[in-house]
Amino acid sequence: MLQAVAQGVMLQWGWRRAVLAILAGALSSLAMPPFGLFPVLFLTFPVFVWLIDGSVASGPNKRRQELLSSAAVGWCFGFGYFLAGLWWVGGAFLVDAKTFGWLMPFAVMLMPAGLALFHALGAAAARALWRPGPLRVFAFAAGLAAAEILRGYALTGFPWNAFGYALAQTTVTLQLGALVGLHGMTAIAAFVFAAPAAFGLQDAANARGRLLVPALAVLILALGSAYGAYRLSIPEPPATAKRIRVVQPSIPQEQKFDSAKASETLSALLTLSDVATSPQSSGFADFDAVIWPESAFPFFLQDEPAAAAALAALIPDGKVLISGLQRYETDASHPRGYRGYNSIGVIDTSANLVAAYDKTHLVPFGEYLPLQDLLEAIGFRQLTNMPGGFDAGSARAPLSVPGLPAFLPLICYEAIFPGVADRALPRAVWLLNVTNDAWYGDTPGPRQHLLQARLRAVEEGLPMVRAANNGISAVIDSRGRILASLPLDERNVIDAVLPGALPPPPFTRLGVIPALVLVMLFFAGALVWRQAGR
Repeated sequence: MLQAVAQGVMLQWGWRRAVLAILAGALSSLAMPPFGLFPVLFLTFPVFVWLIDGSVASGPNKRRQELLSSAAVGWCFGFGYFLAGLWWVGGAFLVDAKTFGWLMPFAVMLMPAGLALFHALGAAAARALWRPGPLRVFAFAAGLAAAEILRGYALTGFPWNAFGYALAQTTVTLQLGALVGLHGMTAIAAFVFAAPAAFGLQDAANARGRLLVPALAVLILALGSAYGAYRLSIPEPPATAKRIRVVQPSIPQEQKFDSAKASETLSALLTLSDVATSPQSSGFADFDAVIWPESAFPFFLQDEPAAAAALAALIPDGKVLISGLQRYETDASHPRGYRGYNSIGVIDTSANLVAAYDKTHLVPFGEYLPLQDLLEAIGFRQLTNMPGGFDAGSARAPLSVPGLPAFLPLICYEAIFPGVADRALPRAVWLLNVTNDAWYGDTPGPRQHLLQARLRAVEEGLPMVRAANNGISAVIDSRGRILASLPLDERNVIDAVLPGALPPPPFTRLGVIPALVLVMLFFAGALVWRQAGR
């Protein structure tokens, strides 16, 4: 039965072949939140392999035509995957529909089309190593994993919904992040989920190979699960004894920077920060720190003395407010005369900014425009309301906070990238991710963002506190488990004790090296198999 299905897929041609690849890619998106149906990849990846099998040609340009045909399959698969998995990005263009609404269809279609080029490259690379038989799965895994790693770094990188996140859907396999990181998990996923393609062969001479590849996939999953179970069995690190309150104000995005509602926004934040939730949590004074989300202030705090006075009245002696905020510094050498930053600030009882981190990894078209001056001249501007776009900070380093252990700051989008810590700097004790997913409403976006944040905690062996304006605020332990959370659209607080940190896991020392080793092993397997057929 499976052999007949494989044969039918291989023989598809023309538009049917393209549609089948797009559908397989779209179905693959079900492996990601909010669905988390990762077993679907056991169906869609073999289809991807069989479509590459069908990339045959004849004549003097046979090799070139086979590579182009495989690239077309990869592009169609990737387009379906990203269209179905990232359609919600278009919601950001509807927040200010008068200005940006016309761009939404282009963003929804062009972004998947561009990202699919990486899958096209991966499929072509796999075909270059291809030899019919069960071990061609090595070539598939090498090509796809290499392309996904490249996607994570090229043009500032965008590893959103990398296939490694399919293995992050269970707490046990999530622990693989501590060993090999996201990109290593992607390499494993590419091989494991494609392994059933070996059963689609009809050649009796490859009977042994038909069992070898799936058996190896099962062994890899078993070893990965054993490692995960072991890591989960390690005794809990002692908690820090520091109490924190995370505020989720759930301010609608269209209100966030509405000057007419600025006092209403600030009032909601002030009220939540000091609300009594229990006899043990009667207000700000019961916590070492209160945490507000990304760009919490609907204005530049440095220009609003009345707001600063309200903060001074709110923050007790010896306590701090940690908040996402927008700030600027005058700079005569800058064309605008100032530099604007998307920041995390630590504010003391006198409303002084005692420490700050400026976001280093900005969102293209969201926080700045590539070729800013040129695109502004023809009428474009970034989605955020900073005139001229944000400037990038110089470096990310742990922030020291009075009365708290040092934390590593991550602003929104920065939490999607593995390897967030600079290994040359002292290690932080916890991660802080402030974000604002209100741009995307009640869509898969905020759920996908949360899963990526959980994997960062596992990779670093550090607990994470996540404060969202709207989205999913959470306290996450160093194994990626959610200890407390708030759902979308809920205006509330999380009161928690800051969890403890685990010792640095292998990924913190090795970074992307394990992923590259896995890709090279798959490449070597494919090359040996190819040479054996000559």
